[in-house]
Amino acid sequence: MSKRALLEVIALDPEDAVAAQAGGADRLELVTDMAADGLTPPRAVFAAIRAAVDIPLRVMLRHADGFAAGDVDALRADAAALRAEGADEFVLGFLAPDGRPDLDAVQAVAEVIDGCRWTFHRAIDRAADRDALRKELAGLTAADGPPGVAGLDTILTAGAAQGVDDGLATLLAEQSRTAAAEPGYAPRILVGGGLGLGHLPALRAAGLDAFHIGGAARPAGWSAPVDAEAVREWRRALD
Repeated sequence: MSKRALLEVIALDPEDAVAAQAGGADRLELVTDMAADGLTPPRAVFAAIRAAVDIPLRVMLRHADGFAAGDVDALRADAAALRAEGADEFVLGFLAPDGRPDLDAVQAVAEVIDGCRWTFHRAIDRAADRDALRKELAGLTAADGPPGVAGLDTILTAGAAQGVDDGLATLLAEQSRTAAAEPGYAPRILVGGGLGLGHLPALRAAGLDAFHIGGAARPAGWSAPVDAEAVREWRRALD
């Protein structure tokens, strides 16, 4: 492929981060507590990882399993503390009980990160209406900017709650809408969630160029650190 695909790897600590970078990761998603599907890491962990590697880091802003925002003031405080520590890319996304995006919470947290680039994560795969979610996000207005929440540049999705096997057709259809510059489809699609090497040919042929792995970077399981050779295998497959 003429365009290098982006490979993002989940990292829990500096050991993970160093191995992921050595294997060819372009960016890391920083989380803690994978038993809860990834929560906000402590500020000290972010600082240690930032000191250990020199690739971009996207930091999760999420306090509990599921997609409810919970204590928005606490999320804003964490975001502010991480910004003060030097974090400049983030991951977030909240749903209301009816499955619509919790726009108030999204905007409240996005205001604190102040235009930093960020990913709306797999909450989209649990949304009541994916298309409506995208268009509602695009319709938000930043305080002093154009329509849309400042900094939103990526949607992390498997296309379905069950993973890429079930969501492949949705991913291909949404990529075609992104390529056509359809309203609500400007953010780059980052494919993740049950993603396997066997999915790559169809995804790459459709023009998808950003991929996110977690367990696939840890052949020995989540109790083991990221394996640099496992990441390297993905890098080779994408190149």
